Amino acid sequence: MLELSKTILKRISFDKKLFKKELRKSLNWIKPDEKTLLKVWCLAQFGHLYKDVILETFEA
Repeated sequence: MLELSKTILKRISFDKKLFKKELRKSLNWIKPDEKTLLKVWCLAQFGHLYKDVILETFEA
């Protein structure tokens, strides 16, 4: 599910609202031990655009 989540996030990264929604859904799909991997990947890929959204979503 981690790779599927990455694929989806890449495809919808043009829209901040949609990115936030899909990131939240991804956190429900993936295994607990994969959450850190997803966070690091998101920050590396999209940190320049959505750092606030990523950090906020992973803190919740």
